[in-house]
Amino acid sequence: MRIGELAARAGTTTRTLRYYESRGLLPARRAGNGYRTYDDGDLKLLRQIMTLQDFGFDLEETRPFVECLRAGHPEGDSCPASLGVYRRKLAELDALIEQLSSVRTQVGAQLARAEAAVPGGPEPKCEFGGDA
Repeated sequence: MRIGELAARAGTTTRTLRYYESRGLLPARRAGNGYRTYDDGDLKLLRQIMTLQDFGFDLEETRPFVECLRAGHPEGDSCPASLGVYRRKLAELDALIEQLSSVRTQVGAQLARAEAAVPGGPEPKCEFGGDA
């Protein structure tokens, strides 16, 4: 298939495909007429990249999964390097969750302090509202 068809089937743009090609993630095969050509294996590579990016992986983090598929494995996450990326990403996500939980606790404490300072007091009015 040509680049436009691959882009349409994957739900992306030809520009994105050319970028992936320039980064070495998508093979650059050319037909005799100079057009880029792709097959269903390339579509599988592309879907793997896009799924991982939807999960928050950066483009370079997708490389081990792509290389795993290119090596003939049925899934991009069936190689040790891919599992390592999963482990690092989970550790990163755990750290972010911990950080967000801490911030949430702090904001909750600030809210409780602010509410305690005006017990039963009137709701503050917005100075920029329409009812002046």
